[in-house]
Amino acid sequence: MPDLSLEQKAALVVGGGFWATASVEEAGILPVVLTDGPHGVRLQRTRVGALGIASSVPATCFPPAAGLASSWNPALVERVGVALGEESRAEGVGVLLGPGVNIKRSPLCGRNFEYFSEDPLLSGELGAAWVRGVQSRGIGASLKHFAANNQETNRMTVSAEVDERTLRELYLSAFERVVTREQPWTVMCSYNRINGVAAAENHWLLTEVLREEWGFRGLVVSDWGAVEHLGPALAAGLDLEMPGPQNDSVDAVVAAVRAGELDQVVLDTAVRRVRHLVDRAGGEFGGASGGEDSSSSTRFGAHHALAREAATESMVLLRNEGSLLPIDTAQAVGVIGEFARTPRIQGAGSSQVSATRIDTALDSIGALAPVEFAPGYSFDKRADEEQLRAEAVAVATRSDVVLLFVGLPAEDESEGYDRANLDLPVNQLRLIGAVVAANPRTVVILTNGGVVSLEPWHDSVPAIIETWLLGQAGGAALADVLFGRAAPSGRLAESIPLRVQDTPSYLNFPGDGDIVRYGEGIFVGYRYYETIELPVRYPFGFGLSYTTFAYSGLEVSHRGSIASVTVTNTGSRAGKEVVQLYISAPTGGISVPRRELRAFEKVSLDAGESVRVQFTLDSRAYSYWDVVSSGWVVAGGTYVVEVGSSAHEILDTATVVLPAPRPGRLTLDSRVSDFLGHPVTGPILTRAAAGEGESKNTNLLEMVSSMPMRRLMRFPGVGESFKRIGVLLALANNSAVRGIATFFHKR
Repeated sequence: MPDLSLEQKAALVVGGGFWATASVEEAGILPVVLTDGPHGVRLQRTRVGALGIASSVPATCFPPAAGLASSWNPALVERVGVALGEESRAEGVGVLLGPGVNIKRSPLCGRNFEYFSEDPLLSGELGAAWVRGVQSRGIGASLKHFAANNQETNRMTVSAEVDERTLRELYLSAFERVVTREQPWTVMCSYNRINGVAAAENHWLLTEVLREEWGFRGLVVSDWGAVEHLGPALAAGLDLEMPGPQNDSVDAVVAAVRAGELDQVVLDTAVRRVRHLVDRAGGEFGGASGGEDSSSSTRFGAHHALAREAATESMVLLRNEGSLLPIDTAQAVGVIGEFARTPRIQGAGSSQVSATRIDTALDSIGALAPVEFAPGYSFDKRADEEQLRAEAVAVATRSDVVLLFVGLPAEDESEGYDRANLDLPVNQLRLIGAVVAANPRTVVILTNGGVVSLEPWHDSVPAIIETWLLGQAGGAALADVLFGRAAPSGRLAESIPLRVQDTPSYLNFPGDGDIVRYGEGIFVGYRYYETIELPVRYPFGFGLSYTTFAYSGLEVSHRGSIASVTVTNTGSRAGKEVVQLYISAPTGGISVPRRELRAFEKVSLDAGESVRVQFTLDSRAYSYWDVVSSGWVVAGGTYVVEVGSSAHEILDTATVVLPAPRPGRLTLDSRVSDFLGHPVTGPILTRAAAGEGESKNTNLLEMVSSMPMRRLMRFPGVGESFKRIGVLLALANNSAVRGIATFFHKR
């Protein structure tokens, strides 16, 4: 790059400001604005504070990922992405920082409101849809936080100690799906270390996996403040340190190149990727207005309507005993809970959006039915809680039905720290007991970014709705569902446990100091609960509707690549069902979950209507990561294909038999069990053992099966047939016809 000096190149790989890349105007390189998402455009035009958390321009606040994931609707998520892309363009934003596809390893993670699911397939499909929508408008996405960023405690220094199979099957899988399908413009590396190596300096992660294996062609940007040493980070595959300016980083890169410690080619490659991002941001869709335009009111109106639709599909009806819901508009409705009047529409931290408007539940419900309101509790700790509770009980007593709003205050969950427990505030727990005692016709409406405990009050309440954080149109959407104008169709994207002690990561979260061991391995969320048959309050994928559905005729064909099932709406009104397909794999000598989500589809059916839902399954649907061969392997055997309404409620099953993989190459370092399991050497060794007079000792081969063959050969008294191991290897690996003949001649 002869048009740029070394100093200019070094400056380009460091941010030029808190939210923008550096510029070199004489070379025609202009800055690109990157700004927080992912559920709204958080662009700051005023002076930026030390952490970049301050007021921002008005933007549509859509439901955060925790809610949007419960829609299980990639098409809807893509439409939200399109809207986010349009608002980004109107404000001159080049890259919107999102989506977050990190796995919800523990429900205590303080940032779970910004992540989709405990399952990588669901996270990956929804993340891909979000990226596809945003980038369709010429705005770059920034897939984050890469990788194994599953807690906020010590997030800048902690090392996530994770075995490779767990990384591949859970914590990298969603990223892989988004990268290989949608090619996001940027990938954001996380703060944490992975097995001792900082993500920003992790060559295996950023280069070997992301670029060489997955074919990523975009730019790798650091999370804000994630870089400790820019030179090693560039060598590992990072392209841009944010935020800037960081003069010490620029000086260090220049010095490293001049000293020969950093290859000039590495710097040139990073600069080329930065310039490519600049070209993209000002390319086909260039000319963003950089401010309000004449169509902003129209755009915001349409996007508010979309936010309402997204909120409607995000909430999950957990319980509806006696069909208490939907409620009649002629009933006297008691609305209790400060959240009804002062909604919490999003999470706390760097993703807070300045909403264009906010629909409160109290106003929206009041527009449809006669309402009497009592706050019941206060977010001000100086309030008289007993008096507030007494007023709420009085309202409950006078009402035909009570809508009781409870949940987590903003300070209970946020970026930067994790939750201490799953409990609702004590004052709200007391309120629930008092209100239900006064009026058993109570609907509890939850507001929270991560799951909360429903104990011990669950069984005393006839109806419960999990609304998560619904964005700016959530109040109107909730009123639609409560009064039956829309049917609930959300399904849980994460399990709700009975106790925090039941969660698989409980003993290993958030770790010891700067080390967190992912000791539960691949058994996260429903993979754990279903495998060990541990009851939960509500399973992954669960959700009720105002109608019912039946499944029939599951068929699996084309060697497992096609599965289809008929779904029928057996109720009296229209509704949407999420058809979930799980696969139960044979053990094949390795640990496998009881079942794993491998496909899903949301279908809309009128009363009495049936539809045939078809899924296409590739080999990855049947694969596990084999640490020996460092690749994806399909074990031979019988697989059970299951469809159902949750990870626990399986409604139809079928089987498919897949052939065993071609045996790997045997060596002297292979275990005896590898030889015994080989279709050629297994029968030969078994006969040889019997010929040595060992037929009475049926445990002999099993006893030595875990030994490498090389070590077995060192034991005195091993029979002559075993000592001809070279011939066996030749026979197994098809390398010597003479060896085969010699072996059988000496037999």
